[in-house]
This record gives sequence, C-alpha cells and structure tokens, in this order.
Amino acid sequence: MDDCEADNKVGASGLVFNEPVIFDLGSKNRKAYSLPPLDVPEKDIDDLISSCHRRGEIKGFPEVSEVGIVRHFTRLSQWNFSIDHGFYPLGSCTMKYNPKVNEDIAQNPAFTSSHPYQPEGLSQGNLQLMFELAQDLEEISGMDKVSLQPAAGAHGELTGLMMIRAYHQSQGNPRKKILLPDSAHGTNPATSTLSGYEVVTLKSNDQGLLDPEAITNAMDENVAALMLTNPNTLGLFEKDILEITEIVHKKGGLVYLDGANLNAILGMCQIGSMGVDVMHFNLHKTFSTPHGGGGPGAGPVGVKKELIPFLPLPMVEKEAEKEDDRYFLNYNHPQSIGKIKGFYGNFSILVRAYSYIKTLGKENIKRVSEIAVLNANYIRSQLSKDFHQPYNGSTLHECVLSDKFQSKFGVSTLDIAKALIDYGFHPPTIYFPLIVKGALMIEPTETEALITLDKFIDAMKDISRRAEEDPGSFSHSPIKSKVSRLDETRAARKPKVRWKLEE
Repeated sequence: MDDCEADNKVGASGLVFNEPVIFDLGSKNRKAYSLPPLDVPEKDIDDLISSCHRRGEIKGFPEVSEVGIVRHFTRLSQWNFSIDHGFYPLGSCTMKYNPKVNEDIAQNPAFTSSHPYQPEGLSQGNLQLMFELAQDLEEISGMDKVSLQPAAGAHGELTGLMMIRAYHQSQGNPRKKILLPDSAHGTNPATSTLSGYEVVTLKSNDQGLLDPEAITNAMDENVAALMLTNPNTLGLFEKDILEITEIVHKKGGLVYLDGANLNAILGMCQIGSMGVDVMHFNLHKTFSTPHGGGGPGAGPVGVKKELIPFLPLPMVEKEAEKEDDRYFLNYNHPQSIGKIKGFYGNFSILVRAYSYIKTLGKENIKRVSEIAVLNANYIRSQLSKDFHQPYNGSTLHECVLSDKFQSKFGVSTLDIAKALIDYGFHPPTIYFPLIVKGALMIEPTETEALITLDKFIDAMKDISRRAEEDPGSFSHSPIKSKVSRLDETRAARKPKVRWKLEE
C-alpha cells in the first residue's frame, strides 16, 4: 500500500489553523473598506435618526481588514464537516447529498425576488409550483390532500395532532390519549404532550415491531390516535400495519404516520393504502434539501378526505377558466385549525423539493429507495460478524448495530463513534433508538457509491479489531481532528470559545 492509498484509508491530518473569535482579532482603526470623500453635505445623525432607534456602541467591536475577515471565516469553515465533505451516515436523518441544480433553481431571481405580500396575479408561478408539489406528494404518498405550510417535521406533527383534536371535537369527543411505540422519535411524545394528550407507550416485540395484540389491549374510546413510523426507527417494516390500523379505526381512533423514513419506500408502496389518516413529509430528508444546524426545513402534512376540512389556511387551489388556469389562496375553510406558519411555509425549501422530484421523474423515484435499501443491507451484511445486530433479518434504509461485542473489552459506542473521526468519517447516530443498548444507527442513503461504503466498512472492521487487540487506544480518540475528545457535558453547558492568541 502506497502513501496515497494509506491516506485514503484513514483520516489524514492537514493544515487547519487555530482561530480565535472575531472579537480577539484586529487592531485599532483597521478597516475592511475604503470610501471616497462625501460629495454631499454631512448631516448629524441626531438630525436623521432619533436616539431611541439608534444602536449603542459595541464595546470592543473588532476592527479587521477585508483579508482578515475573509481568512477568519474561511478558517472557521474548515472546522465543519458537511455532506459536501464526505459520508454522513446519521441514522434516521437521511443525510443525502443535495444536487446543486436544486440550489441553482431555488436561487433564481424570479423566486428570490418575489414577495409574499405581492398580489396573487403576480404570484401565479409560485402558486403553481406549490400546487404541483402538493399534487406530487399526494401521488407519492397516496394521501388525498397536502398542506405545505409546516416548517419542519416536528411542526408537521403538531399540525397533524391539532387536526386530529379538531376532528374528534367535531365528533363530540376530543379524547385524551395517544399511543406511541417505545422506539418512537423523541418529537412524537413531545408533540403529543404539547397538544394536551397523555402518552401511552407500547413495547415493541422481540422482532422490533409493534404487536397487534398490544394495540388491541391499549385501544379504547379515549385514544385519539396511534402515532407510528413505518419503516420504524430500527429500519424495519411494520408488517402488520393493515391489521394495526384496522384495530385503531374500529375504536374510532386515527392513525398518524411520522414520515421521517419515507426514503425507504418511495414508489414501493403508498402510505395512504396502509390505513393512515394523516402523515408529515420531511422535505429536508427525503426530498434532498440541505439540513442540520437548526434548519431550514419543511414538513408538509398529508391527510385523507375526512381530515381535509381541518387543514391549515390558506390552501393553494386552482380555478379552471376558459383560457387558462388561475391559482389562488383559498381561506374559505370554516373548520380549519387556522394558520400555523407565517405566509405559506418555507418557500425556498419547497422549490428545492419540487426541483428534486421533477428531476427524478416517476421512473426514478422508486430507484431512490431501491438503492438506499441496497446500501443499508450491504453495510449490515458486511459487518454482521464484527458488530452485534440486535434484530435478525434484512432492514430497509438503515441498519442498527450495537457495541455488545466491543463492550466486553471496555470499548463503548461513544468510543467507536469518536474513533471513526480519525478514519475520516462522520459518526453515525448513537444510542438511538433507546430500546437498543449501545446502539449505532447507520443510514447510507442512495447517494453514496460502493467505494465509499467499502471504505466505511473497512474502518468499522478495523475498529472492531482494535477493540479486541488494543482497547486502550480508544481513550483519546479522535486525535486527528481539530478538537480532541471533550467532556461533552461541560462542553454543552460551559463552552469555551476563547483562548489567547499565543496559546
């Protein structure tokens, strides 16, 4: 193996600078601009802006040159890892590569220069895009109507539960409980509680799936809905989904589906055919929009016909005219839960999702899931002898491993995750789902090539070997990153962002 091959196999140290905060840089009277003399009479600022509207002086405000500013932020950017740097195997997050054509279209001045307050007559292109995107999501999911307003997945959950409450209230019984699997995303119980419901947790069976008998025992006339994810957070398809939804419906309850894992079943099956009444889509996962670091995202909600009257306002609709189609915002929905987002949602995210879907076309939507499932099962099968797999059988878009084999030598899931950084890989999701002790949750998505997966697998195998032969080598990992192993509790609660330049 030559040096180049060695560097490609593991993470390599490079020239990454220490960088203080901007307030520790600069010198007195240094500037990043040079302006010509005024060619108009000077005016005192007190004559132009009242003191109550003026910002006060900022103590210690940095005075930096243009090159100083550029280098500062460029150096800081080298500390970050992104999907454009390399493989991002965060399970449940679907961190797929985002095609740059989506970015180009979203940055088209025709979109970026439009204003949400401009008249409908000047917004026909925007409205048409939203109308067609909703139609595409309806066709993909099998739901009857989609609202694009919610700003993220958790916001979509909240919107869905608000509609569920409104529906039950219209039936004369608002109900009090929500059923949740023990493998649910953390946003599910949080959203249920925020919506005023009591959460009833359902234990998964030894296959990692929901047991219809457990649903039957928990279901009564006080249960408003069952919230589930399919495929679930173990990457397993709930094979009894039709029986489960029938049990809930017989008692008058509704079924909410968390669409976080939709990337596994695009074109394979339709959520609406499973007995699901309401679901949300994560456009920033399945439909390839950059996400992480707090957003932005979009979490459209789809419903079956019984819940259409309760969708948030306004709805984008099309009015057929003699010569052409006219798109408009319909506020005439008396039973609606109202407006849940300023304007009409995160529009630029909707543009990106629209571009992604139209670029793929019907013939390639299914291919996305086929490759994503293949990639996940390839990783699972290649690591089957090196890492414990808590559940038998093939998974869909992601696989869950554990540290059971390595913990015998004192090497934990956290050690494995930190060590991966030295091999040049972002760690996968760890310690989730909570029902798997020492979980490592890996989702490769469809955008990773075989050569990348093989390098990741080689790194994991080498970590497994080291855990047995040299477990002490993990204590300081990572050693090649900009920052080494931190006390994560203190780093979160008492972050240290400053240090003296001479240090």
